[in-house]
Amino acid sequence: MRRITISVEDDLADAFDQLVAVKAYVNRSEAFRDLVRKALDEDVMQNNNHTQADCVASLSYVYNHHERQLASRVNQLQHAHHHVIITAQHVHLDHDHCMETVILKGKIAEVEECVNAISSQTGVTHAKVHIIPR
Repeated sequence: MRRITISVEDDLADAFDQLVAVKAYVNRSEAFRDLVRKALDEDVMQNNNHTQADCVASLSYVYNHHERQLASRVNQLQHAHHHVIITAQHVHLDHDHCMETVILKGKIAEVEECVNAISSQTGVTHAKVHIIPR
């Protein structure tokens, strides 16, 4: 591991130390490494060629299972994207609503295509994706 030294203003150092404490980091170095990783991930996602990068992702969505043919449509979409879907977890929230979380792996473009296909279905009321470039 390589050591680097940085200099920052006192106010910034104090704010960083508060962040370290609030987030329960073991030390400043781990907090700094985490911030750098996040910045690098954001850079990959904003890069024009990011769609060909590999990623892992989770998509969670809530839907009304009474919506006409929605469960069948989503199931067909999951089968159509079987090459990027690793697993899916289904949860019954109440009499009318279900939530599914799908874990995906592949090229960002393929994962985004699957995410968009599922989350845009009529009856899907909430959808949130978290993409982690690799």
